[in-house]
Amino acid sequence: MNFELSEEQLMIRQTVREFAERDIKPLAKELDEKAVFSSELTKKMGEMGLFGMYLPEQYGGGGMDTLSYIIAVEEIARIDSSQAATLAAHNSLGIGPLYYFGTEEQKQKYLPQLCTGNALWAFGLTEPDAGSDSRGTKTRAVKNGDEYIINGSKIFITNAASELALGSTVQAVTGEDAKGRKEYTTFIVEKGTPGYTAVAMHGKMMWRASDTAELYFDDLKVPVKDILGTVGQGSKIMLQTLDNGRLSIAAMGLGLAQGAFELAIRYAHERKQFGQTIYSFQNTSFKMAEAATKIEMARNLLYKACWLKDHKKPFAKEAAMSKYICSEIAKEVADLGVQIHGGYGLMKDYDIERFYRDQRLLQIGEGTSEIQKLVIARHLSEEYIG
Repeated sequence: MNFELSEEQLMIRQTVREFAERDIKPLAKELDEKAVFSSELTKKMGEMGLFGMYLPEQYGGGGMDTLSYIIAVEEIARIDSSQAATLAAHNSLGIGPLYYFGTEEQKQKYLPQLCTGNALWAFGLTEPDAGSDSRGTKTRAVKNGDEYIINGSKIFITNAASELALGSTVQAVTGEDAKGRKEYTTFIVEKGTPGYTAVAMHGKMMWRASDTAELYFDDLKVPVKDILGTVGQGSKIMLQTLDNGRLSIAAMGLGLAQGAFELAIRYAHERKQFGQTIYSFQNTSFKMAEAATKIEMARNLLYKACWLKDHKKPFAKEAAMSKYICSEIAKEVADLGVQIHGGYGLMKDYDIERFYRDQRLLQIGEGTSEIQKLVIARHLSEEYIG
């Protein structure tokens, strides 16, 4: 296997890294402290072509491969998870379902504007009583002539309430199949539709500068033509979307781990105790060596999953593995970073404090670490037992 990145991928890494250092880093602390979503930074990411990177040019995308996109998310997360969350959620949960399951008319209507950074799209799946158990969805859509009437709610939905939010793909129960099981269907719903309410959520511990919302549907009317995919295809759309999304969350974990590592090793070379830098103590340097090894291990696994996807090979198991290991390593490295900073690591004046908070969602969002193990275990059973 060739582990060397292409010239284009190296250029993307360098360009996005410079942007994150120049435009995001000076604002990250203040945006986090004030819990403010930045439309300006989002639009700048759009101007750089970071939205819809993997989409064909005919839809306004960059025509790039999955790995190029993942590298971009990784580099943004290296500096600030809030901006990385905006980028990752819009690309994987927002644009993804529309591109993979939309009709040509739906693609032409939404995708070009969603690649500009001037508009964001959300994916309404999680509900108050349906997190890991997606089949616990209670939001219902009842057919009435040539339209559906939707009632219900969603929670923890990224990119759904800001001034840039254009709408959301919403999963709802539309009936039962022949075996009496719930039938799920996804709908394209634009913000501003009567009966559609998006309320920003505040008081978050992490990703404080990203847009998180609750959605409410009160006799919301959606025409049949705005079904995404076909009736009853909701679970398939949801599962495929999460497979792709796991790569994005893994990239966020990898980037955060890299950023936390760099903060820690720089501090370890600056901080002196007992007349020498704390890095000179074997206990510290060995911990940094272990962290660097685990980060490299996670990067190789994630990049392999991207390679499998780009070569149209099954990648669901590797995506789950990547999401699991990258989020867990992010947790470990961020914790190490705080430990190395000592008391200063608990102060908001130091970026490692924000990294420590931001990593915590990675083991929860888009499938908990426990769910990833469940997914992996199922693939292993099919692979080895049949």
